Amino acid sequence: MRQASPLCRSANLKLGAAALAFALVSGCGGGGGGGATNSTPAPAPSPTPAPAPTPTPTPTPAAVFETDEYNFSDGPAYHGAIAAWQVGATGEGVTIGIVDSGIDTANPEFAGRISSASADLAGNGILEDVGGHGTMVALVAAAARDDYGILGIAWEATIMALRVDAPGTCASDDGCAFFDDDIAQGIDRAVENGAKVINLSLGGSPPSQAVRNAVARAGDAGVVVVVAAGNDANDDAPNTDSTQPDPFAVGLRQVGSGNVIIAGSVTSSDALSSFSNSAGNQADWYLTALGDRVCCVYEDGDLKTVTDDNGDTFVFVVSGTSFAAPQISGAAALLFQAFPNLTGQEVVELLLSTARDIGDPGTDAEFGRGVLDIGEAFQPQGATSLAGSTQTLALADTSLVASPAMGDAMSQSASLQTVVLDRYRRAYQVDLARNLRGAQVPPRLARSLIAPLRQVTGGADGLALAFSVDESRRAAELPWFGQLHLGAEDARGAQVLAARVAARLAPDLQIAFGFAQGADGLMAQVQGASGPAFLVAGSPADDLGFSRGDELAFALRRDFGSWGVTLHGASGEVLTGAPVQQALLPGDFRPRAAFTRFGVALDRSWGSLDTSLAASWVSEESTVLGAWIHEALGASGADSLFLDARGGWNFAGDWKLGAAWRQGFTRARASGFVGQGSYLASNSWTLDLERTSAFMPGDSLALRFSQPLRVASGGLNFALPVAYSYETLSATQGIRRLSLSPKGRELTTELAWHGPLWGGAASTSLFYRTDPGHYANLPAEKGMAVSWKTEF
Repeated sequence: MRQASPLCRSANLKLGAAALAFALVSGCGGGGGGGATNSTPAPAPSPTPAPAPTPTPTPTPAAVFETDEYNFSDGPAYHGAIAAWQVGATGEGVTIGIVDSGIDTANPEFAGRISSASADLAGNGILEDVGGHGTMVALVAAAARDDYGILGIAWEATIMALRVDAPGTCASDDGCAFFDDDIAQGIDRAVENGAKVINLSLGGSPPSQAVRNAVARAGDAGVVVVVAAGNDANDDAPNTDSTQPDPFAVGLRQVGSGNVIIAGSVTSSDALSSFSNSAGNQADWYLTALGDRVCCVYEDGDLKTVTDDNGDTFVFVVSGTSFAAPQISGAAALLFQAFPNLTGQEVVELLLSTARDIGDPGTDAEFGRGVLDIGEAFQPQGATSLAGSTQTLALADTSLVASPAMGDAMSQSASLQTVVLDRYRRAYQVDLARNLRGAQVPPRLARSLIAPLRQVTGGADGLALAFSVDESRRAAELPWFGQLHLGAEDARGAQVLAARVAARLAPDLQIAFGFAQGADGLMAQVQGASGPAFLVAGSPADDLGFSRGDELAFALRRDFGSWGVTLHGASGEVLTGAPVQQALLPGDFRPRAAFTRFGVALDRSWGSLDTSLAASWVSEESTVLGAWIHEALGASGADSLFLDARGGWNFAGDWKLGAAWRQGFTRARASGFVGQGSYLASNSWTLDLERTSAFMPGDSLALRFSQPLRVASGGLNFALPVAYSYETLSATQGIRRLSLSPKGRELTTELAWHGPLWGGAASTSLFYRTDPGHYANLPAEKGMAVSWKTEF
């Protein structure tokens, strides 16, 4: 036979001058029967905020639950239950078996939710609770949300009340007594009738073999068992050790197949209750919950109150590990409802592993795993992945980095709602658009002036060589687009940033090779094309819409009469437009991906008019027009077709008018979660007006109006999981569209002069740049650069 302490008498302890104030009534608890000392309860703490992301469905605002009834309750606020309620977890459909002293069946807090399997199993003849212990346990776990009194952790759970107190004992001064055979019968009945959680706010000596066998069967059936740790800390009885849980609790834990939690009690200020047994050597399975000064006792369906001689009214509160246990039982019910795929062991592991750590860091002999934290238990745990995939996608990972051609497309109101699974296969709604990044705006003027470059040229008949040497260490890795300025990573001291070799193999055949520069520059050289030089305003011929590095290129030109045909190709690396964050890697980094390019161009001159038409194909290994996509999305790159037209007209002596247009068409390869129909259209263009010998022989004054490559339309279709079924453990896919067309449009106007001056070469440039990097919200840039170079 074991006992649960009787409900202790009231102590009229006044708190404030409110019409209904708190007074402490020390209450029953599992185990040795010691009650808590009288004290004024502290105000309940603020509720734990809801986690992000949240389980499906879309969460209800927290304010909906912050009612007077909620504020009057203790456990829900202290343990962050709103996080579960927000996503619809209320315990509905889950049965909690309470093996105790029965229940007050007339209490409206349980209306319609007492299971028909409830029964008196000890021969009392009725289910009604005589001592009040079982009723109070049920209130803590599952009191209704009815705008009166208090509400429980799982306020829509079904209660299976299994009365096992020995007849007549609850009415005695010694309190309720329970026989192990009846307890075992109660556990078995709860399992047989579908209870997912069994609450045992009982304690004392080691359990009989019958109880041990019943708990073992419950564990095998996947039922979570929560047992009170005991109230022996204030007990002077011999053979009690309050530094360890009750022998009854320890015995059940040993046979529970990992499905048993031992419940200790803490105060609202995170101190172990003065009466509570500690975790001891059961720390790995010991979890604390609020069991100190828990509101409130009911009588005849209403809050039980007492009025003192001054007319002040008080409610009754209770203390004991008996009332810590149902906080945990209610939390388990919430998890079972929200995530029906969970096993009992997984629910236990979740509640223990997500506990809020107090006391010594980590698991300790006083608080065990810590304090029940429902909010944290409802957050994703461990590695997350898109439903239907095994590839890890951490919630903080960057999901996509746009390329410069996409500008501010990522800052628009994009949404990529999808479903991810955590390590327990629990489904959560997340918006991948929260972790999109736009490309950093390239400093066009700085990259032209940041490092002193030394040009080295040489050659002989039919052969030309050129090198660009960096004689200083560069401060940052910036891609270079100008001819012989396409730098890769710095080494130390002077290094060759770019190199070009061109050779005439026959009167009508030329070939050129380049390192760290694109094929367009080589093609222009073998075609004999020339144009004005600008510091800021680029040319379509240099622009693929993304930053490039470590490029190798060639161009081969053959004359056919007045026509010229040029074959060209290049291979290199796409440089991500912004740093990427991934949980599995320390810090931010900039991934690289390979690309290759091949094309053909046709050129011809008609007197003062020179023209060129070109087509090129670009294959990206894993990026899409330079956009980096998280590997968990399964992207396998893209193919692009670029069509180019260029013309120049010397319309009057030293005056020349030039224009260039590049039109791009990009198709992302459908693979993984990247769906069909992911197309982009892009373009760039320039208009030039140049006068040579404007102020002196050999100088040049030129005006350029330009737009760098910009995605004009299109985007990516992601075939993402948008819903998840726990019945089939499978996801439903839907198309999520991400537009990659920016709102901003960069337009640059630049006036540039170049000429000989004072034995060297001088240049000056005035520019005005709107929507830098195709970002509509960035202020316009304007500036001036003057340089003079000479050799000594």
